[in-house]
Amino acid sequence: MDLKKLAPWNWFKKEQEQEQHNETDRLFERAFRGFGLPSFRLDRDLFPDMQADWLKPMLDIRATENEYSIAVELPGVEANEVKLELVNDTLKVSGEKRQEKDEKENDFCRMERSYGSFQRVLSLPEDADQEKINAVFKNGIMTITLPRKSLRQSEVKQPKSKRANPNT
Repeated sequence: MDLKKLAPWNWFKKEQEQEQHNETDRLFERAFRGFGLPSFRLDRDLFPDMQADWLKPMLDIRATENEYSIAVELPGVEANEVKLELVNDTLKVSGEKRQEKDEKENDFCRMERSYGSFQRVLSLPEDADQEKINAVFKNGIMTITLPRKSLRQSEVKQPKSKRANPNT
């Protein structure tokens, strides 16, 4: 039985490491910001995690015998606003979300805007064929496929044991 098939790959390892590093930076920044009392403002410094989670695109990751498929939900984002980077064993999907809504009637005007950067960082499995990555953007969903390559099976060697001579 191949235990690697039972244990899921940690796709979010690099992203989790980055989030822990960012949280440590924020703690030091808050601690050494000044000696006076900080002003109480409802901004991104007060709720950085909530803002990051709000803009973080949702993912569906599927694995078959032949390929990995990653579907990234990006509603309201155009394909040319999304950046894919593949460095070593890491895939980064990033971009900026911009939404504007403008309603004008006789004595009524409503304008809503939301802007913000998003990023997902995925640690790729060892058998993902990074040379043959493919991405398709359709109806606000980017589907990224990576074929799986066969890895060389590691050879198991049994050490030879010698019997101890009982006469010595």
